[in-house]
Amino acid sequence: MSVRATYLTLMLLSTLAASFIWGVNTLFLLSAGLSNAQAFAANAFFTVGQVIFEVPTGIVADVWGRRTSYLLGTLTLALTTMAYYYAWTIAAPFWIWAVISVLLGLGFTFFSGATEAWLVDALAFTKFKGSLEAVFGQGQAISGAAMLIGSVAGGVIAQFGGLGLPYIFRSLALLLTFSVAWFYMKDLGFTPLKGVKAIDNIRRTFKDSLEHGLKNPPVRWMMLSGPFGAGVSFYAFYALQPHLLKLYGDPTAYSIAGLAAAIVAGSQIVGGLSASKVRKYFKLRTSILITAAILGTLALGLTAATTSFYLTILLLVVWGLTFSLMSPIRQAYLNGLIPTNQRATVLSFDSLMGSSGGVVIQPALGKVADVSGYGASFAVGAGFQLLALPFMLLARREKPKSDIIS
Repeated sequence: MSVRATYLTLMLLSTLAASFIWGVNTLFLLSAGLSNAQAFAANAFFTVGQVIFEVPTGIVADVWGRRTSYLLGTLTLALTTMAYYYAWTIAAPFWIWAVISVLLGLGFTFFSGATEAWLVDALAFTKFKGSLEAVFGQGQAISGAAMLIGSVAGGVIAQFGGLGLPYIFRSLALLLTFSVAWFYMKDLGFTPLKGVKAIDNIRRTFKDSLEHGLKNPPVRWMMLSGPFGAGVSFYAFYALQPHLLKLYGDPTAYSIAGLAAAIVAGSQIVGGLSASKVRKYFKLRTSILITAAILGTLALGLTAATTSFYLTILLLVVWGLTFSLMSPIRQAYLNGLIPTNQRATVLSFDSLMGSSGGVVIQPALGKVADVSGYGASFAVGAGFQLLALPFMLLARREKPKSDIIS
């Protein structure tokens, strides 16, 4: 199997596995007796886990191999997903949800930098001639299709089999993902560090990653824009589930809750496939990112002002399209500035910055929803999202080579 085919297959399987619960996760937490604030605090603990473990697992990928990191991620997520299900069956106290959520965050951090770093280096090793945006866009489109299938299926499964059943499906799908990665994912264009004490490898990799990450101005500014966009997107994605149910008028229509995830998935497909086409109309990648960020902020702000179920869906489509279009463009921008040996760790730093926004923004917006409703929380979220723009402008001012669309 070719590098691109392996990447797309893994994106398909891992997203399908993850998305079984995405359409019902907030309802799952609320049904366990948690309040809105506690449910989003549990999600915040998930991002706390990402913040804590992003860099250590990025170092795992850069020192011991991207394949090793990926395999550890699939096993960790399978086990912690079943722990989530068990906590639901016993109506566990909040602290248990918090601990498991942190460990779920650990599982995803094994993926975040490793998968992208593995792809970029393996494509270079095999002398791939196409654009990174095209491959990242295809991966995003495949993920969107998997998310569409998984989130809708999860909602239907929950409606007929109970809110806990999608979590069992997720664990089984993750084991299948592990099997595919075991046989087809090989570290190409990158050699895991051997023959040196592990602590020396870790120290050197961490130091070099700082040099090429936060100490590199164009990378730093783009990283600092991450907490605002990512933090709001985490909240909006999960808050739209109960919000759509409220607008629809039937709190037990779990398939409608799955519709929120399905719409975002459809937007991912279109946004991913459009990235390589949209770039033809711009000279700079930051121009695309800034334009999409403004449009996404407007769509989220207008969501706060309407009580129409169908208009909310339309605005959700627009918001999802802008966010999905930004992802492959941003990935190409960053990867053009990061050396091979530090790639996974620096990308993990970037993911850490996004997760740190979720730690603060999710519970804050959840509290706003408890006090003033979901509409008000989306309005505040749009304000947070707007704060990413100054950092994107600073990244643009640095005029890095990867900003230029060739």
